[in-house]
Amino acid sequence: MSIEPEERLVVLARTLGARSVAAAETLEQAAQAWRHFGETCLGRALYRHHAIFKSQSAAPVWSHADFIYFRDIVPGDAIAELVHAPQPSGLHLLRAEILVTTPASFVFPRGWAGSSHRPHRKPSIEYLDVAPAHLRDYREIMRRYIGPAAAKLVAMGKLGTFRTMETAAVLFENPSLRTTWNQIHLSEVDAEGFQGFGQELDAALREIAPDGGFAELFAGLDGMRTIPRWTLNDAVLEDDAALGELSTAGAPR
Repeated sequence: MSIEPEERLVVLARTLGARSVAAAETLEQAAQAWRHFGETCLGRALYRHHAIFKSQSAAPVWSHADFIYFRDIVPGDAIAELVHAPQPSGLHLLRAEILVTTPASFVFPRGWAGSSHRPHRKPSIEYLDVAPAHLRDYREIMRRYIGPAAAKLVAMGKLGTFRTMETAAVLFENPSLRTTWNQIHLSEVDAEGFQGFGQELDAALREIAPDGGFAELFAGLDGMRTIPRWTLNDAVLEDDAALGELSTAGAPR
């Protein structure tokens, strides 16, 4: 179910602030046109900010998060159009980055077609900042434990997807953002009463982690990373079915 390391994808991710309804509408309409980025472009997902779940930052909240998925490389034309070219009036680019998917921690269900048919679900976007000295250990924890545990939750329908991505390069960052991260975790969760992933992951991890469940495994993570912001969002565009097809094709039989 999860994309294997040899199928590691790259993602052009943008954090944006729409200062007007017209600017938001322009962005959301333009997002529909992603196929001109070429054959390596696998899809796009655009999310509108709904609410803060957790935050350690007083930085202003952005209005949209944009993810465009590619196989192998992000074309220069896409970067020129979406990062370097002037933005439409009223739309401010706050951050642009290249993400790579974390091995064994990018999980889709079979037949993924978005979450619009489940209106009680909200896309959860968790921004994490892992200390550079711990990046290798953190990736290994995701690969060996969290990714496989999350795959169980996706298979059970408790999560829509589970997408762990790492920042490979920051292309642009507005100084006004005042928030930084090097990991993004994206999933679709039942928003009402959502308290994080601890309880659900705990049960799945007890079958995987040799030393127990969530609490034991995560005991040392507070020293590895912080979570500067965690948001719940509305899906504006989920044109990313090809990611589900790719993950299913690469899954172990």
